Amino acid sequence: MKTQNHAKEWGPRSVSYWVTLFLALGIIFVGVRFIVAPSVGAEGFGIGIIDAHDWAYGRIKGIRDIFSGVVLLPLLWMRMRTAAAWVFTTTIIVPVTDGVIVLVNNGAGDVQHLLIHWGTAVVMMATSFLLFRADTIMINNA
Repeated sequence: MKTQNHAKEWGPRSVSYWVTLFLALGIIFVGVRFIVAPSVGAEGFGIGIIDAHDWAYGRIKGIRDIFSGVVLLPLLWMRMRTAAAWVFTTTIIVPVTDGVIVLVNNGAGDVQHLLIHWGTAVVMMATSFLLFRADTIMINNA
């Protein structure tokens, strides 16, 4: 039977812990960028802002991105690997659908932005696999 102490074994010595933290902090950065500089965030996303009214949508996206990263931080802090795995895995829908939005609006020729969104989704899938593994890859204390 697994106990709470067993769950505490996962943490800063695990590769999946650090990749999850890095991606959470990365999406928080993207969200802050959308709030502080909506046009820069929109260009990075792949769909630019056309007029001042679009800034509101940039800020809306920004707060949602910040939430997507912040929601993982307490799970990482408390070393709740399984909960982090489920939350992290369900958020893969975001970069996948972002890529679809870019594809529909810009076409297949916008390889740079498609790679950003779908590449992120692939990295997240690999990280999800690691998060769900009971025998997570650990970093040695050498």
